[in-house]
Amino acid sequence: MVRWGILGAGKIAHRFACSLEREADSVLAAISCRRQERADCFAQAHSVEKIYIGYDKLLADPQIDAVYLALPHGLHEEWAIRALQAGKAVLCEKPAALDAEQTRQIAAAARENHRLFMEAMKTRFVPLYPVVRQLVKSGELGELTAVEASLCNRMPDEMMAEKNRGKTYHTQPGQGGALLDAGIYCASWLQDFLPSVPELTSVSVNVKGGVDYYVEAKLKAGEVTARLECAFDRAKPRQAVLRGTKGCIVVEELHRAQRAVLYREGEEPKILEIPYEVDDFYGEIHHFAECLRQGRTESPVMPLEASVQCAEILDSIRHGME
Repeated sequence: MVRWGILGAGKIAHRFACSLEREADSVLAAISCRRQERADCFAQAHSVEKIYIGYDKLLADPQIDAVYLALPHGLHEEWAIRALQAGKAVLCEKPAALDAEQTRQIAAAARENHRLFMEAMKTRFVPLYPVVRQLVKSGELGELTAVEASLCNRMPDEMMAEKNRGKTYHTQPGQGGALLDAGIYCASWLQDFLPSVPELTSVSVNVKGGVDYYVEAKLKAGEVTARLECAFDRAKPRQAVLRGTKGCIVVEELHRAQRAVLYREGEEPKILEIPYEVDDFYGEIHHFAECLRQGRTESPVMPLEASVQCAEILDSIRHGME
């Protein structure tokens, strides 16, 4: 039995807890946050037996095997490392950290303490993803020529309003912005399908108050071109496009995909529809729990180096914005 604790009690923690209920041999044993009232509400909603006001108190509980880190981005490095040092396995909500150097520090702590750490890149754990990956690997598209990933959302007007900027971490300089929140999903597609970490060729942005609300970056890895687009200020089709010499695959809702279309020259489009086993969180939870039961200290699907390289992609784009 894997006994889980959650750091943070926001919306994403609630979604995680609901999905965890479907994972056999796992139980949500503890919740930790800063306010008693919020912790009490969370515990009642999900039948959690232990409540801790203070993240360090949960980490000190010897009965907790694994931690789901659902804190704002800027707190990931500190609490991931502290959890690993406390002997806990850590499933950390994306992005793993604010930049590549912080991500390397987390990876180093995981290795030094011989504990499992995985960035919760749910994209890679939905049933459709390995099917798309195998199609590319098998040569269905021919030689890969381009990888494009776009995740653009129109955030609520009240969040976007100047008077409300900074009230949530999404619009706080340093840990906010579309690149860290949405662009990390796009970076994961680039990291997994490009032949190497790409180099930035150009970038255009919409920045307000030190926070990026729109980013379009063009990159290149060898002969393969790439495009990463993300936004808080506009809605567009949220998709990944993998182009090759013989055709292309368009993956809809790239961050939680269930449908893709394969286009090949001279053939009718082929629709691939593969639903979730439970929801878009369950795949990563099940994989992580299996890794833990098998004694793994690193995921073969989302290894430590993949997280570092995703962060490096975002770093290069961020540097291009300066």
